[in-house]
Amino acid sequence: MSVSMRDLDQAFQGAGQKAGIEIWRIEDFRPVSVPQSSHGKFFTGDSYVILKTTALKNGALRHDIHYWLGKDTSQDEAGTAAIKTVELDAALGGRAVQYREVQGHETEKFLSYFKPCIIPVEGGVACGFKHAEEEEHMTRLFVCRGKHVVHVTEVPFARSSLNHDDIFILDTKSKIFQFNGSNSSIQERAKALEVVQYVKDTYHDGKCDIASIEDGRLMADSESGEFWGLFGGFAPLPRKTASEEDKKSFDASTTKLLRVEKGQAEPIEAESLTRDLLETSKCYLLDCGIEVFVWMGRTTSLDDRKSASTAAEELVRRPDRPHSHIIRVIEGFETVIFRSKFDSWPETAQVAVSEDGRGKVAALLKRQGVNVKGLMKADPVKEDPEPYIDCTGNLQVWRVNGQEKILLPSSDQSKFYGGDCYIFHYSYPGEDKEEYLIGTWFGKQSVEEERASAIDQSSKMVESFKFLPVLGRIYEGKEPIQFFSIFQSFITFKGGIGDGYKKFIAEKEIQDETYQEDGTALFRVQGSGPENMQAIQVDAVASSLNSSYCYILHNDSTIFIWSGSLTSPEDQELAERQLDLIKPNALYKTQKEGTEPEHFWELLGGKSEYPSQKIAHDAEKDPRLFSCSFSNENLKVTEIYNFTQDDLMTEDIYILDCHMAVFVWVGQQADANTRLHALKIGEKFVECDFLMEKLSGDTPIYVIMEGSEPPFFTRFFSWDSAKSAMHGNSFERKLTILKNGRKPHIEKPKRRTPFIGRSTGIAEKSQRSRSVSFSPEHVRVRGRSPAFNAIAANFENPNARNLSTPPPVVRKIFPKSTPDSGGHTPKSSSISALSSSFEKSPPTREFMIPKFIKGSPNAPKSDSDSNSRENLSRLGSPSIQEDDVEGEAEENGLPTYPYERLLVTSEDPVSDIDVTRREAYLSSEEFMEKFEMTKNAFYKLPKWRQNKLKAAVQLF
Repeated sequence: MSVSMRDLDQAFQGAGQKAGIEIWRIEDFRPVSVPQSSHGKFFTGDSYVILKTTALKNGALRHDIHYWLGKDTSQDEAGTAAIKTVELDAALGGRAVQYREVQGHETEKFLSYFKPCIIPVEGGVACGFKHAEEEEHMTRLFVCRGKHVVHVTEVPFARSSLNHDDIFILDTKSKIFQFNGSNSSIQERAKALEVVQYVKDTYHDGKCDIASIEDGRLMADSESGEFWGLFGGFAPLPRKTASEEDKKSFDASTTKLLRVEKGQAEPIEAESLTRDLLETSKCYLLDCGIEVFVWMGRTTSLDDRKSASTAAEELVRRPDRPHSHIIRVIEGFETVIFRSKFDSWPETAQVAVSEDGRGKVAALLKRQGVNVKGLMKADPVKEDPEPYIDCTGNLQVWRVNGQEKILLPSSDQSKFYGGDCYIFHYSYPGEDKEEYLIGTWFGKQSVEEERASAIDQSSKMVESFKFLPVLGRIYEGKEPIQFFSIFQSFITFKGGIGDGYKKFIAEKEIQDETYQEDGTALFRVQGSGPENMQAIQVDAVASSLNSSYCYILHNDSTIFIWSGSLTSPEDQELAERQLDLIKPNALYKTQKEGTEPEHFWELLGGKSEYPSQKIAHDAEKDPRLFSCSFSNENLKVTEIYNFTQDDLMTEDIYILDCHMAVFVWVGQQADANTRLHALKIGEKFVECDFLMEKLSGDTPIYVIMEGSEPPFFTRFFSWDSAKSAMHGNSFERKLTILKNGRKPHIEKPKRRTPFIGRSTGIAEKSQRSRSVSFSPEHVRVRGRSPAFNAIAANFENPNARNLSTPPPVVRKIFPKSTPDSGGHTPKSSSISALSSSFEKSPPTREFMIPKFIKGSPNAPKSDSDSNSRENLSRLGSPSIQEDDVEGEAEENGLPTYPYERLLVTSEDPVSDIDVTRREAYLSSEEFMEKFEMTKNAFYKLPKWRQNKLKAAVQLF
């Protein structure tokens, strides 16, 4: 569409450059800006243009334009508002969705901008603003309709205005009454209370009494008597009569497509509606009865678009029609609802539109000195993925085998096979209580029977915990950041070891790909740090390589760590760490991309092309909230715009979709049968893909019970945990807050120890020590959590209090120990103090102990245990500093040899030595010279670090 400067109204120049709402009132057929202090105040005699600008996560600015028509506005002003909306869209680059809003029939999206409601004021600019408020407060009666947003309409103050189906607000000088029709829902009553609060704050300065009147209560209490006394006494209410609009006979079930030619709408005869019927040089009307869409091709002129808008106005004003919304969309930016009206809408029809159109508009405005930065794409939101979960909790993992589950030892609970299914239970400290996450993980090659078994068993575990835990369903390759942060060092092997996988490959007569330690295997290493790293087994072929990752390649005799040209030293250290878990104490060769020996390519079956770009993962999109109804396997959803925590009603079930994950929120008073199908509701939502966003069937799904919301859900809201802890239905909760004039004080429960349910098979002795990632030899250090400080305090004075109550926070980490003659505090004393505490007085229930101090009572404390802390501190992780102690490394009487004879490339090598420990045969002086540290300090380092240092001096 070509745009000239004469087409752009001066009032719109610079509009839509930042997130927020901008409003213009039509005065003398020109748009005049409305100050922000008057936003939400509309006059019945006026017409308005409203622009909502939203900053999206991808950096783009989305624009929605509405034009609002008061019931007393003139047709000329209404027509001007419609035309000016088209002009405003042109000024924004021609891609905004445009909505026609009529007083009393506004869309829910429009009303969501002005929560809790809008109450139009009589008068307008055309009549000289004859809207001055009377000094004496006038008694008014309003009818409220709506479950998610409230349509408020003033009705005559008379008994005949009342009915059993709606909710009414009677605003008197000293008191506001809410009358709840007997047929109204709890949710509608709760939403109407927000209007009562608005009326109280707006017209009474927040100072007046509130009364709730129940339909049918008669004269049972003084407030009901007072209410009916204002109407002249109680009398039965009449049945609700059909409005004139309801009486109109109109077939809204059919959809008709009309082409606009020279301002006239002509119907198009077609057997079915397809995208091919729409030409880019034309404008069309899609008449759906309640909604009329105006579709404008990308190459249509501004005059054509204005003509199409006028034709739509004439269509909806016909006397035989009910009220209809007009929604205008641009080719390439059609709404989901519009596309769903067609029998077929190919994905390729979603054209990629360049910035040329918007750039031309920006250039025109820039000549006039207007700041046009906002007309171009904004900078994307830079946000590193965060787990939003405490990672110092306790973890248990089971492998599903048929209809049973097998508890994995701590050394294997982060090693999964792609042909198997797993159940994990994670308990962690929350804000004021222990939180739980129970989830299932499905390997790509796992069988349907074991997936169903995993879902059934995990659901029973959640039920045994009285539905307190969050239930998660996770697929291989779609793991969220919370999952990886909980497992920390995660490894995925090919194949499977369960009966289901073995039966599957036997029936299909296919080759078993299960990982073999002595076979050839290739692992891609990824992650953001030592507490979030993964090794994923991929096909052992060259095409599996990627220049952006490090890889581990091994067979029975050779191990390579291959570093892509785009990797960092941190990536390479992660690969060394993961190798230490896959092949402990193994010798390996580091290999830079481009310097590979022939043997490397032989293991991969020869050279081939491979990518260099990082593997793309689903990006998090702007969250969208939906209210759900589910019956007879049919799911219906209603989107809630500009949502807040208050939109979550305890009687309902909601879905929050952020594309990377789907959250199913279940209210405490939701129907019990529907609650049991919460996971199925999430799966149905993913399957239906209501937003047409190509939602993957493997998208993670979480089921969340009200009152147990995890941080990775509440981050999408401005969350107040006190609200979710309240009792009663949604109406009773809001009435309590409204009458008290503030949020009620909720006594926060004290943090509790995890409940151990018999039916879950969770045994106390099998609780995972979070101080051990895979085994006692591989320590992962955590920051100081309250639980850690609690344990430290307990060690200092174990008899001072009951272990079942939360201990006070202290600063000390380890118990005091006596310094040696050199002034050093031996590490062995602090370790032994911890060990003895476990051995002497184990608690009746296991306490929440962070990873970096809790360990198996019987596990030996090796040097490498504690000194992994030193290495982690170099990578930026918190650590516990301790003094080195000389003389603790045991050399077992080994002979010493000169450095030159111990070299890997030595011309006169020593024959009778352990080649994996060449450094052990150095004298203390030469060892210090080459490694710049004592042998004691060296052997405290993790194995992968030792190997790296030895390789640097040619001893490895």
